[in-house]
Amino acid sequence: MATLYRKYRPQNFKEVVNQNHIKITLEHEIESGSIAHAYLFCGPRAVGKTTIARVFAKAINCDARKKGEHEPCNQCQSCNEISKGRSLNIIEIDAASHTGVDNVRENIISVSKISAEKGKYKVFIIDEVHMLSISAFNALLKVIEEPPENVIFILCTTEVHKIPATIISRCQRFDFKRINISELTKKLQFICDKEGIKVEKNILESIARHSEGHMRDAESLLGQVISIGENEISQKEADLVIPRSDISEVISLIDSLSKKDAGAGIGIINKALDEGVDIKRFTIDLIEILRKLLLSKLNKNLAEKLGLELGESLEIKLNEISKKLEISQIIYFIEKFLKAKDILKSSFIIQLPLELAVVEICTGETVINPKSPLRKSEEVKKNIFKQNIQNPFKQEDKKEETLSQAPILDKENLKTSSNNINIQNIRDKWNEVLLRIKKHNHSLTFILRVCEPRSIENGCLRLAFKYKFHKDRINEVAISNIIKNVLNEVHGANLNIEAVIDEKIIVENNVVSESSDKEKNKKEDNNNEDVLGGMLKTFGGKVLN
Repeated sequence: MATLYRKYRPQNFKEVVNQNHIKITLEHEIESGSIAHAYLFCGPRAVGKTTIARVFAKAINCDARKKGEHEPCNQCQSCNEISKGRSLNIIEIDAASHTGVDNVRENIISVSKISAEKGKYKVFIIDEVHMLSISAFNALLKVIEEPPENVIFILCTTEVHKIPATIISRCQRFDFKRINISELTKKLQFICDKEGIKVEKNILESIARHSEGHMRDAESLLGQVISIGENEISQKEADLVIPRSDISEVISLIDSLSKKDAGAGIGIINKALDEGVDIKRFTIDLIEILRKLLLSKLNKNLAEKLGLELGESLEIKLNEISKKLEISQIIYFIEKFLKAKDILKSSFIIQLPLELAVVEICTGETVINPKSPLRKSEEVKKNIFKQNIQNPFKQEDKKEETLSQAPILDKENLKTSSNNINIQNIRDKWNEVLLRIKKHNHSLTFILRVCEPRSIENGCLRLAFKYKFHKDRINEVAISNIIKNVLNEVHGANLNIEAVIDEKIIVENNVVSESSDKEKNKKEDNNNEDVLGGMLKTFGGKVLN
């Protein structure tokens, strides 16, 4: 019994699925009689390169084809012989098993000199032509450049970059594309109708999706599905053959995120893991589908061209989910899962990064570091967890608690306790503030050196920075707490901190510990002078300028 991909191989241009950009050109050439002497068909495997080559050869040699037509009749002697592979005018050569120059001389050059029947074309279809050796290509070059009358060469390859430019330049090049899911599904449905077998559309879409654009793969997989059932194939029977698809589970997870149902989302992730799903592949599919959602929000045509193909049933479900989400939400989802993907390798609980991402998205809580303990602050009121890294092996006294772990002061207290302080007071004692901060965070002093205390309003000290990364650093909760507590020590005032950007600020080399460093250097110079004076007295020397 013939396999499905052989039984339903296209016999004319109309039956060829997709590749319209190639079919139209070849059809016009056949209708007008403007046949080239050499063609190069390149593209992925199992998308119709050899099939179109055979249909083309059949059409130009058809006895019953009238002028101005392009389709072969498939009834005449010539068409029947080509269909059955018995035509002497069509020579198919597998270059993978005929790589040497001798094979090119014997099977191509010598045979091409034997003229075809009157009014017929001798067509050489060379499959996997990139497998030929350099010497074989050189031997082929001359005969392709100046072939005998009515001889046509059709070169088929999946790796066009391996073919010499001299060969490519002498051929009409056609680039084949992978077949989309909808076209594959139509062809599979056509086969099922012909075979008298009922298969649900979602099963056919699943087969098409797994074939990844390759017609032969889709037809082979359909043959396996048909072989295990009778006249009607159920989903349960199809699942025995079709490789497991996680796309529907991924879409279900996105649906849970849109509803902010963290429990359902975590359940989907763990169910997929229990069923043997590769969690890394699952995450990649999730990001790709979220990308498709984003593209569809921006432009429907953009999503169709660049997005992952899912099939009609899943597309409908995804469109319903899309209505519940905004662009900003989708971008947020993508960012979270991209971060989760990066730490999957290092996680001792493989699904934990995905679970944390789901929790953050659904609850609005942000986990900076899952290993760090939680601490109380005003950010907790907003349901946000902030990072607080501590050494679990070091026992610390409450008195030695770092300033970054001190609680954030209430805003009402800030207003009342800072009424008696002005910006000039801050500037006068700024060096003292920096020296105290240096004890708690040495690198922070380098940032504060280049800032400018601007003003105090409603208990808030405004610090101006030239660069955004300095501003972002100051806005970190732990860092701002250090500054607030040092200001309280120096000025006895509880101030809040606001960082702003001013690109006009001139950064000066302001050394934090300038006065103490000068005194230290002065002492060192005096010590050096005393030592030098002692040596001069001892040895009776003098200093020469």
